Amino acid sequence: MEYDIALENLLDKSNGSVYKLVILASRRALEIAEGQPRLVEAPATFKPSTVALREITDNKVLCKQTKQ
Repeated sequence: MEYDIALENLLDKSNGSVYKLVILASRRALEIAEGQPRLVEAPATFKPSTVALREITDNKVLCKQTKQ
């Protein structure tokens, strides 16, 4: 199972904003750490932050679009 996560792919998922990406990944990682089910298959030894980034890459967790 390969878990290389490219930053370019992640930035596309967060509308090009590193700030939004960090907030999204950290919030999801906290949910996973608190016991929420993982949305992707990953070994139990993987950190919640790694699983959160994989979920974002696989479009299981999405960034909300805001009107400006």
